[in-house]
Amino acid sequence: MAHIIVVGNEKGGAGKSTVSMHVATALARMGHRIGVLDLDLRQKTLARYIANRRKFLQAEGLDLPSPDYADLPEIDPATLGPGENAFDHRLSAAVASLEPGNDFILIDCPGSHTRLSQVAHSLADTLVTPLNDSFVDFDLLAHIDNDGEKILGPSVYAEMVWNARQLRAQAGLAPIDWIVVRNRLGAQAMVNKQKMTAALETLSKRIGFRTAPGFNERVIFRELFPRGLTLLDLRDLGVTQLNISNVAARQELRDLIKALELPGVTADF
Repeated sequence: MAHIIVVGNEKGGAGKSTVSMHVATALARMGHRIGVLDLDLRQKTLARYIANRRKFLQAEGLDLPSPDYADLPEIDPATLGPGENAFDHRLSAAVASLEPGNDFILIDCPGSHTRLSQVAHSLADTLVTPLNDSFVDFDLLAHIDNDGEKILGPSVYAEMVWNARQLRAQAGLAPIDWIVVRNRLGAQAMVNKQKMTAALETLSKRIGFRTAPGFNERVIFRELFPRGLTLLDLRDLGVTQLNISNVAARQELRDLIKALELPGVTADF
């Protein structure tokens, strides 16, 4: 069976689609077969990212390793039984279509609470939650006191993950490996950054997740999207001398892949 990676939280702007595209393309470049789903049916950022990639590669006559993207199929409402949800069937059908030909399936969730996102989280073998280095984003995981030091209790997203874990346990499935990825980190060790580190360490023990480094805020990520490219594609385009920022970004991706500890994956790029 394919190993399912879900990239999700319930807040936009955390870099979910950038993380999804770079992880998926890195796995494809390392020879792993990976299928991709985008559950943000309105904005479809990841779907557009992959469409941009296909268009650019075709125009340039390039053949670079890429994930296998699939849309959610439409379901005839007449085929649904009493109480059955069309979104559940659409997601199940999409996963079933990708599973036979792939080692991994990556599901990118919307930055809001939806039925699709809720069901996807219960399918996750590995859950990746990108989180901006801000207590505004931290509030998605837990409520904290005015000093940013004492955790008052879990918040809405953490509760949804807990429910997903319960569903998996009832179904006899392996526990979710939950990784909170600290994204868009600033270069300086500010007081806020130190408080975030301490708060995440405390919360990780309380509600059961690991932390991993993500990507620093870099212009390169915004520049790659229109062409559907990732950091690992630059040398194939004739960029022989990467600047310091690009080299550092590649190392961040390598560190992230290592931290995910996916089965059979070695970050050898």
